[in-house]
Amino acid sequence: MVRLVGVDLPRNKRIAYALTYIHGVGLTSANKILEISEISSQTRTNDLTTEQTIALREALETIGLKLEGDLRRFNGLNIKRLSEINCHRGKRHRACLPVRGQRTRTNARARRGAKKTVTNKKR
Repeated sequence: MVRLVGVDLPRNKRIAYALTYIHGVGLTSANKILEISEISSQTRTNDLTTEQTIALREALETIGLKLEGDLRRFNGLNIKRLSEINCHRGKRHRACLPVRGQRTRTNARARRGAKKTVTNKKR
């Protein structure tokens, strides 16, 4: 089992797709990391040698991306800043509503949670 930046990579996937399990690494940056560490993107995670895993660790350090905890902390601080300055986006974050202008009358179920049924009043 390969462990990079505190994340266990899946065993039987191609290394390019396995690297995307790290928060902050997409497919483009995964291919860039593989290019730096001189590993084929076709190799599977369980076929990596110890030298290749060491090369991957060094490439992740030299690429200069914020990964995992640093990136999560950075995003959390940005959201906290928006909330503290009381801007529109901060208010939407606080109210657990969509932030980027989507409609909420009929959609936004993932953000607002399950439907709350409203009962009729007795007449």
